[in-house]
Amino acid sequence: MDAMLQDRLAVIEVVNNWALWRDAGDWERFATVWHSDGWMSATWFQGPAADFIAVSRAGFEKGVSILHFLGGSSVDLCGDRAIAQTKMTISQRGQIDGRTVDVLCTGRFYDFFARRDGRWGIVRRQPIYEKDRMDLISPGGSLVLDQTELMRFPEGYRHLAYLQTKLGFTMKMDMPQLKGPEVQRLYAQGRAWLAGAASAFPDA
Repeated sequence: MDAMLQDRLAVIEVVNNWALWRDAGDWERFATVWHSDGWMSATWFQGPAADFIAVSRAGFEKGVSILHFLGGSSVDLCGDRAIAQTKMTISQRGQIDGRTVDVLCTGRFYDFFARRDGRWGIVRRQPIYEKDRMDLISPGGSLVLDQTELMRFPEGYRHLAYLQTKLGFTMKMDMPQLKGPEVQRLYAQGRAWLAGAASAFPDA
């Protein structure tokens, strides 16, 4: 098999394992998808991968329901570095005013990869949030959202942020979306990573 194809498949396997092992609560294997300096960003968390694993595990054990569904992946390779983009949907269940809802947020995982000691691992994961929606689980009835509160959140993850705020999380308000300066900055950071930048945050 072509070496570049092998590398692409190895990167995509790590992407798949991230979602499967995290959502299943397989924390020991989930830790293996990261490098030791791995960094995770999400609407509700930004920090080292080790801390993300710990808070994800705590939430999982308390019944926090966040699942991930993956689509196609595209991998750009440059030696021992890669940028992977993967279509994904985040599904979170929770309660608003006593009613159970599901929020579906569609976007992409934008991953900074490195091969170290022969192993591909994630150095930085940054989701891109493109659009979302909220639905009641039980048929019938209605749910009234505070429109002032809803509209203060960015369009790409508006309903997700609304639910997560109700659940007690603090939102990061400048996450990359389908368009805008934040996602363009992310793309530039990805190009710099492939070109040999010392950090996955070259303009931080």
